[in-house]
Amino acid sequence: QVQLMESGGGSVQAGGSLRLSCVGSGIAADMSSMAWFRQTPGNKRDVVAAFASDPNSCYADFVRGRFTISKETAKNTLYLQMNSLEPEDTAMYFCAAKWNSYCLLREDEYTYWGRGTQVTVSS
Repeated sequence: QVQLMESGGGSVQAGGSLRLSCVGSGIAADMSSMAWFRQTPGNKRDVVAAFASDPNSCYADFVRGRFTISKETAKNTLYLQMNSLEPEDTAMYFCAAKWNSYCLLREDEYTYWGRGTQVTVSS
């Protein structure tokens, strides 16, 4: 059974930083496409960044160089380093995974999901 567990969310002021983590069990990070999505109430999940099983990453335009996605395969963990946070980044952040080798950007392309971690950025 595949499980994804996010952590690292919290409340910060604009300009601050947070590092999100997603630990996977039942799935090998080095053989999976993994991604971070975010969702605000009443809206669909939007991709933030994705990481393919080969060392390629891709980002949503709104990231604008502020966020970095990375994997630590020995720990089966996906990270999202978020810097220069803005109030518009406030959302629930979800980790997603799929047995795959491509940088997948659509919500419907992922098979497994975590329960999310809340990020709140105040002005």
